[in-house]
Amino acid sequence: MPVRAPRICSCGGVVPSGARCPCQIKRAAERKARFDKTRPNSSQRGYNREWQNARAAFLRLHPYCTACGARAALVDHKTPHRGDQRLFWDKTNWAALCTPCHSGAKQRLERRLMKDQTQ
Repeated sequence: MPVRAPRICSCGGVVPSGARCPCQIKRAAERKARFDKTRPNSSQRGYNREWQNARAAFLRLHPYCTACGARAALVDHKTPHRGDQRLFWDKTNWAALCTPCHSGAKQRLERRLMKDQTQ
């Protein structure tokens, strides 16, 4: 099977196919750190003790992931609430998900939807 040739990074370094240059990794980490400084913490976003209790009760009633059927660990908001407390507490907007489904497929879908909305 053919292998793609290495590429030249903007910093001038040679990067193997499929890899990221250390300078790109560093820039991405710095960008994420800048974003995290401006983002409210979880309590400020509504994920407090009241949410923890509601989440635990929901997971007792819905113990399996709605996407794959594995044991659910998280309660996801199907429609992102973006600070809207009515939508945040709307139980019809909640879905039980396992960590891989929430951290992988669901996040990719939300990023794609955000990208489509900005275009």
